[in-house]
Amino acid sequence: MTAGRKPRRRGALMVLAGLLAASGAIRIGLGVQEARALAPAEPPAPQAAQVCEAPPEALAQALSAREERLQVQEAALADRLAALDLAEQALTAQIAALEEAESRLAATIAQADGAAEADVTRLTAVYETMKPRDAALLFAAMDPDFAAGFLGRMRAEAAAAILAGMDPERAYAISALLAGRNALAPRE
Repeated sequence: MTAGRKPRRRGALMVLAGLLAASGAIRIGLGVQEARALAPAEPPAPQAAQVCEAPPEALAQALSAREERLQVQEAALADRLAALDLAEQALTAQIAALEEAESRLAATIAQADGAAEADVTRLTAVYETMKPRDAALLFAAMDPDFAAGFLGRMRAEAAAAILAGMDPERAYAISALLAGRNALAPRE
């Protein structure tokens, strides 16, 4: 019994293998048929080396003219870039000169402001050391704004003695200016 079964198994496998081989052969045959249908009837004849014909003269002239225009434009751009570089260098030099002049001017202004401040401080000290009666006569002759500026910088005792020696209306005007000097200053 066992001898009969083995040949059947082999036979079924052989039939299956044969069917698979036949299916593959059919597919290959169809592929070859399609390739033949797509192939040209005659193979192309070998050609000699292709030689380019000379371009038409109008085309050659147009290309030459275009190349000349491009060269002119490139030269103009190069000139323009050179001019821009020179302008940039000149501007950089001018900016450096202006910055140097600004720093010198700031130093001069600071020196002048310091000198003016020293002069005003010295003059204020002179007015403070004067006799109040003499200083009051001098302050009465001054513009009220100018007088208020000096009195605002003085010690309170010296300023009070000078105001006391002045005409009451003039002293009031100067006092009002002193009081209102900072009225418009921001509070915050």
